[in-house]
Amino acid sequence: MPGVHFAVWAPNASRVSVVGDFNGWEPATHPLTRRDAGVWETFVPGVKVGALYKYRVVGPGSRFQGDKADPYGFAAEIRPQTASKVAELDGYEWRDADWITARATHDASTRPMSIYEVHLGSWRRRSNAKGDWLSYREIAPLLADYVQEMGYTHVELLPITEHPFDGSWGYQTIGYFAPTSRFGAPHDLMYLIDTLHERGIGVLLDWVPAHFPRDGHGLGYFDGTHLYEHASAQLGLHPQWDTFIFNYGRLEVRNFLISSALFWIDRYHIDGLRVDAVASMLYLDYARKHGEWTPNRYGGRENIEAIDFIRLLNDRVHAEYPGVPVMAEESTSWPMVTRPTAVGGLGFDFKWNMGWMHDMLEYMAFDPVYRRYHHNQITFSLMYAYSERFVLPFSHDEVVHLKKSMLGKMPGDVWKQFANLRALYGYMFGHPGKKLMFMGDEFGQWREWNHDVSLDWELTNNSMHAGLQAWVRDLNACYRTEPALYERDDSPDGFQWIDCSDHEGNVVSFVRRGASPDDIVLFACNFAAVPRHAYRIGAPVSGVWTEILNSDATVYGGSGMGNLGSVETLPEPQHGRPYSLSLTLPPLAVVAFRAPPAPAPVVPDPVPADTHADEDHAGVAER
Repeated sequence: MPGVHFAVWAPNASRVSVVGDFNGWEPATHPLTRRDAGVWETFVPGVKVGALYKYRVVGPGSRFQGDKADPYGFAAEIRPQTASKVAELDGYEWRDADWITARATHDASTRPMSIYEVHLGSWRRRSNAKGDWLSYREIAPLLADYVQEMGYTHVELLPITEHPFDGSWGYQTIGYFAPTSRFGAPHDLMYLIDTLHERGIGVLLDWVPAHFPRDGHGLGYFDGTHLYEHASAQLGLHPQWDTFIFNYGRLEVRNFLISSALFWIDRYHIDGLRVDAVASMLYLDYARKHGEWTPNRYGGRENIEAIDFIRLLNDRVHAEYPGVPVMAEESTSWPMVTRPTAVGGLGFDFKWNMGWMHDMLEYMAFDPVYRRYHHNQITFSLMYAYSERFVLPFSHDEVVHLKKSMLGKMPGDVWKQFANLRALYGYMFGHPGKKLMFMGDEFGQWREWNHDVSLDWELTNNSMHAGLQAWVRDLNACYRTEPALYERDDSPDGFQWIDCSDHEGNVVSFVRRGASPDDIVLFACNFAAVPRHAYRIGAPVSGVWTEILNSDATVYGGSGMGNLGSVETLPEPQHGRPYSLSLTLPPLAVVAFRAPPAPAPVVPDPVPADTHADEDHAGVAER
């Protein structure tokens, strides 16, 4: 008999019923039966896909607790409505079998990864007066075309798990198994992900196990007790966001969260997870003053239960889905974030390099005249570049809350602002680490990001914005084709300074090396507002070096200064190298050169065969 099986974990409840539009929201019609481990369940015949429902929960002592959304629900109503919705996950015919098979063989640390971070509700909107959202299916070809054209390897979606408040951008999750209905049904999201896979684009999901909102239909006080959260406010209430904190020490809560993570990879073919706010999970005193937090059993501030949960999460993902990376947004100096759990690490594949991001944005905000006094901010990151496997992030958090847009952060007149931003992106792509850029950063949006409206795509009709966009596209293309820029991101063998001490000139130069000895790319970055002519730097090999990147090219909006496509080494040592290059460094610009190919080995001419000797041997054989 067709219908729906309902089940919910509420071990301390005295009664649970399922109420919905199929029974007039009457709790007496379909009471649930308590089973082992505090799971309540029943089967309701005749209920169809699209039906709305909640659980009427009566807590201990017959105290009415409220109508709760289904923690394991597959879909939900759009705010301000709060009911769960019966949804069908089976039946979608995926087209990405080859993609999923190949993914399992990939080592993300040695592959290019350039991530385009997207908020689906504001990437593009309809052109009508209301500026309505596009659906998952409408976004699919537009986003796939654009990301493919721009050369990004991955899209990272800000949380698409169901959430009640638009202004949380999805970071206050209610539905840990439900994609938001703002843009369509579960099959529609599958179509979006499938379309991106067809274009060779990976899909990462921003996932939030660090906290959950206090909305009455959510997880808080679920069965009349603190079931998912701690009872103590010092452990269970996040003061910064006014949200609840999961009780990571409870086995059922761990299983709930890990099931959510695995669910998105399994049923929606997500290619990786970015775990939000890891630092808030690791520290008991996060965002708390003295006396506002409870130490662990050893008297320390480390959240031991959260650490155990994180390690278990990463081990499970890696065991069940090889080739699917898990990334940490971790903003402190917690050690071994990206080291295996077997050696005491947290087990993440990558960590966001927040230190590099802050240092670079502070450095670039200075007028070039004063940058000589802050030179260490562009070099310090190489002191710890190999302590973890890093992603270099310019994320949504950097372009909101009066922080200005990326272009707005740059000093000087308009031309210099664009030149500075091109130089910053050029240095980013030369620096070890995977790359992440928030939508709109690639064409230089002037205003801060607003989740309620579309990006200002009309700006790309302006030559300067189009030039910046072309620069990012060419950076991605170069990055993907030059193994030196990604193969050894987490090894000192992949990076060498040529000169990091020219603070007076605001210039740094370095080489990147791939696994093959021939894969060498040299970068020279001039963060001064004046050009440098006949600027000498050392070169590791002799020959003609080909200029493969120049952020000052006129096609990008620059002044057109450069090295005419190539430069040949001089037989004069410099910077500890046996050869040197005399370069023209444009103002506020990055130039990069590919090393000349190694000369082919000399193969000696073959020795002529001794035909008489062959005849003699043949004669012997005959005799």
